[in-house]
Order: sequence, then structure tokens, then C-alpha cells
Amino acid sequence: MRTRLLPLLIVLLAGVLLALGVPLAVITAGAEQQKVVIDRIDDAARFASLAQFVTDRSGAAAEAPGDEDERRATLAGELDRYHDLYGIRAGVFHRDRTPMAAAPRGWPVARDGKGAQAFKEALAGHRSHDPDQIWPWDDAGRIPVASPVIRDGDVVAVVVTDSPTGRLRHRILRGWLLIAAGECAAMLVAVAAAFRLTGWVLRPVRVLDAASHDIATGRMKSRVAPTAGPPELRRLARSFNEMADHVEDVLEQQRAFVADASHQLRNPLSALLLRIELLALELPEGNAEIASVRTEGKRLARVLDDLLDLALAEHAAADLQLTDVAALAAERVGSWRPLADGKGVRLTYEGHAAVTGWADPVALSSALDAIVDNALKFTPPGGPVSVTVSPRGDGVRITVADGGPGLTDDELARIGDRFWRSGRHQNVSGSGLGLSISRALLTAGGATLRFAPNVPHGLQVRVTVPRDAPDGG
Repeated sequence: MRTRLLPLLIVLLAGVLLALGVPLAVITAGAEQQKVVIDRIDDAARFASLAQFVTDRSGAAAEAPGDEDERRATLAGELDRYHDLYGIRAGVFHRDRTPMAAAPRGWPVARDGKGAQAFKEALAGHRSHDPDQIWPWDDAGRIPVASPVIRDGDVVAVVVTDSPTGRLRHRILRGWLLIAAGECAAMLVAVAAAFRLTGWVLRPVRVLDAASHDIATGRMKSRVAPTAGPPELRRLARSFNEMADHVEDVLEQQRAFVADASHQLRNPLSALLLRIELLALELPEGNAEIASVRTEGKRLARVLDDLLDLALAEHAAADLQLTDVAALAAERVGSWRPLADGKGVRLTYEGHAAVTGWADPVALSSALDAIVDNALKFTPPGGPVSVTVSPRGDGVRITVADGGPGLTDDELARIGDRFWRSGRHQNVSGSGLGLSISRALLTAGGATLRFAPNVPHGLQVRVTVPRDAPDGG
């Protein structure tokens, strides 16, 4: 969920930062250019004040064509120094675009483009105030500024400056880099805040998920502390705890009912079996009906015993210990070998001599007894039953493989269900609860029980015990 929530928050935060950063970058570029324009307007106004008193072409210049008016020379000198110092082209031009003075010498006023537009505005008596924006990538961009020279209320000339934009673009780019650095820093802070926020929101969800997994695997005491996260998730945690309490109470009532029913039915059943035996004494020897009643009575007694064992297995908590699984399996094989030899079945142990895992030794022994007993029931005389122990990744696998008839795919999907037995094996004694009891015993300790076909025929029962301590202990 975090992988879906974090990108959404990051995209939203990036959008907000871009929405703030782009206008700020545009404003920064405009402010830098406005400084340059104001500075050029001031320079143009100073040159206009000097050019205001320069003798026009019909005056002294016409009377003494070889002499340059002193004020005209002063203006030309100022323009030359200005150009040499700043590298900015500047000139004063008559209305007909002929130069009064210009630096560099012979620089003509533009007749089209931005410079011509500024010249026309100045002829109309307006100063340049809003030239086109220069951006850092405008290598050929320049800033023309024109100011009118007014004499006796009339525009007699125009001062034009044409500025390069290298320094301006450098300042704009530097300002943008500072804005980008600030945006990156803000983005990092926003991402860190998004991580904290999603962690705060999703922590109760992770706790709920862990508690749900614990309950699903049989640890019914797992609960959630509703003290963290948003109010909605705290209410969900309280509701989850109430649901878990209710489920635990229902399961406890069910287990208690099964245990009490099994226990209470044993006494009447024992009395009934005793009366059947007394009745059999009065019937002829070898009566088929009385033998059938005896068989069914004994089968019912076994079912009651298995129901009681199943209720106890589901109710008992696992006592997990670091256990030598290989030694335990080998010991159980040794205990069952006399029975296997009596039936003519080859029961063998294979695998490692010592492999440790975390398990309840008593529960694992009881589960292995039920699995090996089941394998011996369905393996014909002369057939093999092997018990193998080997480490597999983060677990220890115990494999019990028999040489019986095996099961079909549909039957494999149902094996382990309570009271289920294959229709082909109804003549084999049993209640259909042995593997259910094994699964209950193993699940309580965090182990798993799986079934698979055995090659070339038969059934494999695979028990996997965790190698790591519970809860990382």
C-alpha cells in the first residue's frame, strides 16, 4: 500500500512545488531584466540631457563645417567612454536617423526589429519601459532602450542604447539555480514528511495484518493495541479486537462442546458395549449380527477418542523449543518399526543425522505418530515407508512417503478434512481424523502440512518446521 500511496503524495507535492517555483522563476527573470532596463533608462536620460544643448545641424556647424561643436564633442566622448567601460552601444540620433554622436563610431540605428520599435516610441515622446523578456537560452538577445531628447517641447533627437545580455542571463540563471536548489531541498523535506506520514497511517494496518495472520494460523490470543494512527484506524483496531474476542469465544465453546460431548458419550458407550457383550453370551457362537454390532461400537469408541484428541490439540498452546528434528523423527521410526515388521512393511529413516528447528516436541511426536500410522495402514506387505529429514531454506522438511495406492488429484484436495476418507479405503480401519489432528498440532507451532503424490505410487506427507525462532527471538 505504501508503494501506491507514496508516489501519489510525491506527485502532488512536486506539482505544488512546481506551481510555486515556475512563477517565482519568471518573476526573478523579470526583476533582473527590470533592473537592467531602469539602469539603461537612467543612462539614456543622462545622455539626453547632454544632447539637449548640442547645436543643431543648421547652427554653428553649418557656419563652421570643419569645427565640431564643443558640446557635441563632450557628448561623443561620454558615449565612447560608456561603450569602452560597459560594452554597451549607445548613440544620439536626429529624427531622420542620422547620428549626432554614436559609439562605436558609425553605428547606425536599427530600421526594423526591437530597436526600430523603441526608436519609434521615443519619437512619440515615450521612453522604453517594457522590452521583450530575455531568457538564459537567448544567446543572441539584446535589450534596446530609447529615450527622447526634448527641446522646447519638441522631440529633436533620440538616445538609443543597445545592451548585450550575457551578464543578465548569467544572473537569471544563477537565480534559477538557487530556486531549483530550494525546490530540491523542499522536495526532500516533503518526501521525508511523506514517508513519516505514510508510516504513521499504515503502521496500524501492518499491525492489523500481522494480528490477522496470527489468528489465521491458530494464535487466537493476538490482539491490536488501538493507540496509534488516524482515528478511523483506531476504531478499526477496536472493532478487530472485539471480533477476535467473539471468534475466540465461539471456537472455545465449540472445542468445549466437542470435548464434553466426547467425554460424556464415553460412559454410555462403554455401558452399551458391556451390555452387547452380555447379550452375546446368550447368542450362538459366531453370530454375524453381534460381530457387526461389536465392530461398529469399537469404531464409535475410536471416533470419540479421536474427537477428544482433536479438541485437545486445537485448544493446547504450543511449547516451542529448539529441537533436533532429525533425532526425534528417527526415534519415532524406531518406535513404529516393530509394528511395521509385524505387518511386513519396510519402515526406514533417511536423511541427516542432526537438523534443528523450532517445534513443540510433544506435538511434533504426536503428529508424526499419526502420519506414520496412516502410512502403515495403507502400505501393503512388502511395501516401503520412508521417513526423510532435510533442511530446506528457512525450514526443516520431514517427508513420510508410503507405497500404498495413493490418491487422485481430487482426493488430494480433500485429504486432511475432518472425517473424510477415500471411498476406495472404507475397509481400512480409522475415523478420518488422524491427519486433521496432525494438522492442528503442527499449525499451533507454526509448522505446515502438505500432501503430494509419491512416485511411482503412494502418498507423500510433508511436514515443514521453521528453523528460526518465533518473533525473531
